[in-house]
Parts: sequence; structure tokens; C-alpha cells
Amino acid sequence: MNLDKKQNKEMELAQAPIGKLFLRLAAPAITAQVINVLYNVVDRMYIGHIPVIGAKALTGVGVTVPVILMISAMAALVSMGGAPRASIALGRNDRDDAEAILGTCTFTLIIISLIITGLMLIFGRRILLLFGASPDTVSYALDYLNIYCLGTLFVQLSLGLNAFITAQGFATTSMLTVLIGAVLNIVLDPIFIYLLHMDVQGAALATIISQCVSSCWVIAFLRSPKSILKLKKRNLRFHPAILLPCIALGASPCLMQITENLVAISFNVTLLRYAGDIAVGAVSILCSIMNFTMLLLTGLTQGSQPIISYNLGARNGSRVREAFHLVLLSCVIGSTAIWCACMFAPQIIANIFTNDARLIAYTAWALRIFMGMSMIFGVQVACQYSFVALGNARVAIFLTIYRKILLLIPMIFLLPHFFPNPAMGVFMAEPIVDTIAVCTTAALFYFNFKKLMASLSSAEKPYDAFPL
Repeated sequence: MNLDKKQNKEMELAQAPIGKLFLRLAAPAITAQVINVLYNVVDRMYIGHIPVIGAKALTGVGVTVPVILMISAMAALVSMGGAPRASIALGRNDRDDAEAILGTCTFTLIIISLIITGLMLIFGRRILLLFGASPDTVSYALDYLNIYCLGTLFVQLSLGLNAFITAQGFATTSMLTVLIGAVLNIVLDPIFIYLLHMDVQGAALATIISQCVSSCWVIAFLRSPKSILKLKKRNLRFHPAILLPCIALGASPCLMQITENLVAISFNVTLLRYAGDIAVGAVSILCSIMNFTMLLLTGLTQGSQPIISYNLGARNGSRVREAFHLVLLSCVIGSTAIWCACMFAPQIIANIFTNDARLIAYTAWALRIFMGMSMIFGVQVACQYSFVALGNARVAIFLTIYRKILLLIPMIFLLPHFFPNPAMGVFMAEPIVDTIAVCTTAALFYFNFKKLMASLSSAEKPYDAFPL
């Protein structure tokens, strides 16, 4: 019976109508991503409403965002490259290779989590000050970070291994992984923060307990008969020949998150200089909204990834093309919807995070500027993540470096010198760079995708056309 179900899953990826299959995979993936953002957003919502210290505590926890993104980025480095490669292997009917990829990635996630935990416990305070914490807010940031880092192993395993569940087509199970943790976090947050009076430390403790439960759920599924790919003890080892191609492919999603760290740090440091703690508190909210946008759009790309990668391995170009067209349209609709909310209801959005009237007013003003061109951001995400699904690590990595390192970070530091209000110049960097990056990405994807479609209809292998 289980064998029949596994075969049916593979047959769906190969033969089911693309539209229905995409919706069936994307809906749970989007739900999972939206729920996933609640881990940090709910923490900040509760923290921002703590009596007396709420505004300062929110600013302090906001400074920890780069560290949290770095932890997620390390999971993406391994899993977001490993999961598409496992899907491609399944498309070639090579299940042993796919399971070897899963085992090697799991072992690597464990090692990375132990290293990160040690480094952050030793150097956490210095890093937070470097990232834009002020003497008034660093204590809140450190209270949150010290506890959060103890749960790094759970974060790595729940985020990293869940990608392998999605890659098999079990999008609903992947959604449940996140749902279990998020609901538990929402329940535990007010208990630890308000009832037990643990404040910021309570928010961090609720988060790592929730991630622990999620990671146990993921491992249990990958060890169960329901999973196409099995997490086996014999595959839990370091295997460079398997790991390095996964890291090469996962480098783009990882760099997207790491460079998001550098962007957050740049915003914090620059705004602290020009506008003080209120601007740093506002950008903490803005980054939460941008993270929400990214997670929503990434959920859509996760719905298309198994279809694109599996059919790339099976050399079925028409299904690859149709899946991409659907994800592109869906991402543009999603980014436009978020743009509308930010333009027409900025104060309502800001009020979700804080009850400080001054911070709400400042955030509402900044939000319209910061998200000014976010309606076209769906093109960027759809194309960039599709490069990853297609095994094209080289272009995906370039686009990440181009947008964040070569364009956005320099703009954050340069534009304040050209505006009467320097803080406005800082916020203007985001919409200007979004416009330039989307135009570049769309052009690159068009020419590379055309080349790939030609290779699929000829004797040339797509892996030769797009080497890792």
C-alpha cells in the first residue's frame, strides 16, 4: 500500500495537470511559509506590547534579526540545494542517490548547528553591538539571543529537513511541520512573557521549544514508511562528492538570506546614525514585512520546485515551462497584493507590532517609501528560485550578489547624502534597487531559460548546459 502511494506521488509529478498540481503543492507551502514567519513576528508583536519596556525591547530584538537570518541561511545552504538535487535524482529513478543526499545534508546540518551555537554564545554581545544595538537596547537583544541560540539544532533540522518533505510532493505534511511549531509558539508566548514575567527571554524560550517539536515531527516522518526518501543511519556521514554540489546549488538561497543580514545591519547602523533608535525600531518592523513578503513568494516557488526539478530530470520541457509560467504569475500577484496593503494601510500594519504612537507614525511614513516598488518583486523571486530548481547555481548566485552586495548596500550608504532628510535617502535605496534588479533578472532568465528548453529537446543533457 505504501509503495503504491509513493509511486502515485512520483506519477503526479510526471503526469498530473500542472495547474492543479501546482495549486495542491503551493497552497500548503504558502501556508507553511506564512505560518513560519509567525515565529518571529508573533514574538515581536508580544514584545512590542510589554508594558513600559515594549518599544526598547522591540528595537533590541530587532537587532537580532541578522543573527536569526544567518541561522536560517545555513539551513538553506544545505537543504535548498540538496532538496532540488534529490528531486532531480527521483526524476532519473535513482532513489539510492536521493537518500544519500538526504543523509549527507542531515549530518551537515547537525555539525553547522553546533558550530553556530558555540560562536554565538561566546561572541554574541560583540556581534550585536556591531549589528547596530545601542547601549540602551543591547541587553534586550542579548537576553533573546542567548536562549534562541541554544535551540539552533532544532531550527536547522526543522527548516532544513522540511525542504526534503516538500521535494517529494508531500506539501501538506510540510505545512503541518510548521503549523505545529507556530501554534505552539503562539500559545507559549503569552504564558512565558506575561504570566511567568520572563519578558524577552520568555519569547525566545517559546520559540525554541516550538522548533524542537517541529524538528521531531520532521525526523519522524522521514523515518516512516510514508516517506519516499528514507532518513537512514548509514547515510548520516560527511560525503564531499555529494555535499559540494548541494552547497553550490544552495549557495544562492543562502546568500539571499546572508546578504539580507548585511542589508539589515547596514540599515540599522546607518539609521542609528541619522535618526536614532526610533528609526532602528521602524526598520525592524519593515524587515519583518519584507521577510513576510519573501516567505510568501518563496512558498509559491516551493510549490513549483518539485515539478520543475523532477521534470528536468525526466527531460520533460513542456511541463517545466508550464510550471514556471504559473509560478511567475502567482508571485507577481502575491507581491502586488502586499504592495497594496503597505500603500493603503501602513498605520494598521505598524500598529500590529507596537502601541507606541510615535513609532507607529514613523513606521507608516517609512513603509510607503521602503515598499514602493515591491509590486514587481515577484518577478525577482520567481526567476531567481527557478534558477535553483533548474540546477543553475551560477546565475542564481550572481543575481543574489548583484542585487544585495553590488547595488543595495552601497545605495544605503550613498543616498542619504543626496536627500535633505538623510533617513529618507536610506529608505529610498530599497525601491530603486528593486527596479534595477528585476529588469536584470528578467532578461537573464529569458535567455538562459530559452537555452535550457533547447537542450531538453536535443541530445544535450540539461546538466551540461547548466553545470553546477
